[in-house]
Amino acid sequence: MTCDQKPELFDNGDELPSNHSANPHISELIAGLKRRQVVAAGAAVGALGFLGTALPGSAQATDLKPIAKKVAEAIKRRRERLGFQAVPVTRADTISVPAGYRAKAFIPWGTPLCGRYPAFLEDGSNSAQDQAEQIGMHHDGMHFFPIDGSRGYGKRSDHGLLVLNHEYIEPGMLHRNGPSVSNGKRTSADEVKKEINAHGVSVVEVRRDARGEWNLAPSARNRRITGATPMRIAGPARGHALMRTRYSPEGHAARGTLNNCANGFTPWGTYLTCEENWAGYFATRDSELPRELSRYGVRGTSRYGWDTVPGDEFERFDLTRKGADARDDYRNEANQFGWIVEIDPFNPDATPVKRTALGRFAHEGLVFAPARPGKRVVCYSGDDSQNEYIYKFVSKGRYIPGMSNGRLLDEGTLYVARFEAGNRGRWLALDIRDENFRRACAAAGVSFADQGEVLINTRLAADIVGATKMDRPEWGAINPDTGDVYFTLTNNSSRTQPDPANPRAANPYGHIIRWREASSDHAGNLFAWDIYQFAGPEGEGKGPKGKPLTAANIYASPDGLWFDEDGRLWIQTDMSGSQLAAGPFGNNQMLISDPKTGETKRFLVGPVGAEVTGITATPDFRTLFVNIQHPGEGSTPGDLRSVWPDGAGKRPRSATVVITREDGKRLL
Repeated sequence: MTCDQKPELFDNGDELPSNHSANPHISELIAGLKRRQVVAAGAAVGALGFLGTALPGSAQATDLKPIAKKVAEAIKRRRERLGFQAVPVTRADTISVPAGYRAKAFIPWGTPLCGRYPAFLEDGSNSAQDQAEQIGMHHDGMHFFPIDGSRGYGKRSDHGLLVLNHEYIEPGMLHRNGPSVSNGKRTSADEVKKEINAHGVSVVEVRRDARGEWNLAPSARNRRITGATPMRIAGPARGHALMRTRYSPEGHAARGTLNNCANGFTPWGTYLTCEENWAGYFATRDSELPRELSRYGVRGTSRYGWDTVPGDEFERFDLTRKGADARDDYRNEANQFGWIVEIDPFNPDATPVKRTALGRFAHEGLVFAPARPGKRVVCYSGDDSQNEYIYKFVSKGRYIPGMSNGRLLDEGTLYVARFEAGNRGRWLALDIRDENFRRACAAAGVSFADQGEVLINTRLAADIVGATKMDRPEWGAINPDTGDVYFTLTNNSSRTQPDPANPRAANPYGHIIRWREASSDHAGNLFAWDIYQFAGPEGEGKGPKGKPLTAANIYASPDGLWFDEDGRLWIQTDMSGSQLAAGPFGNNQMLISDPKTGETKRFLVGPVGAEVTGITATPDFRTLFVNIQHPGEGSTPGDLRSVWPDGAGKRPRSATVVITREDGKRLL
């Protein structure tokens, strides 16, 4: 959708660009580097050091033969790290995995989960209450918590809690005959409640039986968190005047979590769900919008029209000023969204908490640096919109295994990244107590009353300090072998200026950036960066060390990102539109890339119209869980564009895929 298009009812929810600052774009920095430096690891980083390679310090001539033998053996072992035949590109309406593996659909949308365990009705006639007791729609970020891991130390691989969030809905598939609308207004309150209940998070207790099959276990831990679940607000924005609403006059409570995309998990054993493109759920008739709405892309009409239904539970999506005070209406309701939400999966009675110190934007996941006893906690998140930024949070308190909890995320410093020429970068504090931040605010003529207001306006604060505009920062992952941080930059249709390092107008294919922190604990202000991969077709795409992408690994629009414990990088794609319907890439896919060898192979291809997303594994690495979102996207009851996973004539359903080896051994 282009910038001058108006959002339509029930569109796909991608956020329109709202960053109109003059901050530099990452492409300007890439343009200043030689292509050889970027692809093969920039000189400032040092190719050998960045790829984890070391040279012998004082080898004598007589030592060369044994050293060469050891190197040859090491290379052979590394080559076996991706010991499978690459899956070819395909547009088949199924899951394709390498020979020797099997993939089975599990817990699709509508699976009975809790309460009355209502069965899924193929004709779409399940009620709102049914949906509140079933798996939600459009699976996304996911994590497996071993059943003995309530403190973050679990080792069980046959029994655990699989926790996944649900990004958005397709009303055309959710209801019997699509949504009921008259004169632009929704006419069924139960349909709207059902849509709200299809959002959020599912906590699913799962067990692996003696045959290796996974099953949902009826349990008191099974739980749905929806777009209406009561939540607590914590951190600097708690109680702020801009968080007060008719529902919560003190600004301490919120209702629900929406448009949850990627996820995170804490060292203390809790799940983090990330609110992404939430702005489109709200509408306003006010002609003048405050910065905390306009900078986030709130428009006059909403995506699903929930605000058009009478009743307080729906009126909250109408941000129009109606009373003398914010406590008389819902002008501030949208300020309660755009946060990271912490959920304790082991306690079904625990109230989810919105952790405001982590900033308010279109969060695409949260990834933690390795937590070390006695050290500060460090985590990273991307703002998934065109020309937005990458952030880092450093806690004030120190991590204590077995004792730390979410309060560690309520105090600390939020930083935003500036990627500089020469492969250097720095983290800029968004803290009202920081002298440089106050100086930047003064120079821009912008003021904030307190740190709570800074965080409610995180994007504006990042504009002011001069952060680097990025090509839609999505998932992040940290290499367990080196500590290097990797982020996907999925694409950017609004960038029109090509450059030598990325000579593709509008960057339709995307790339993966990485950096190494100057401080070993990740808490410092400086880093060195380079480009790990350029996605694209043969002849344009470049892998690690400048290797051209081939038929075995071409891809576009990298999105999901995850490192396994052996240091292999799993890459998931989210192509859409013409890129998905035609061209060389086929359906969306998942690849594995080895930073040690530079080898990349395609491991999985999804069904028609689906995004491949969400990934987690059991501790024994015998089971991989992957999410398949919106198969047959855009389907209606009369036009099924996919029939995965249930087969001919059945509505397509998002589902988790369980991947195992046929011989029952470790995946790789």
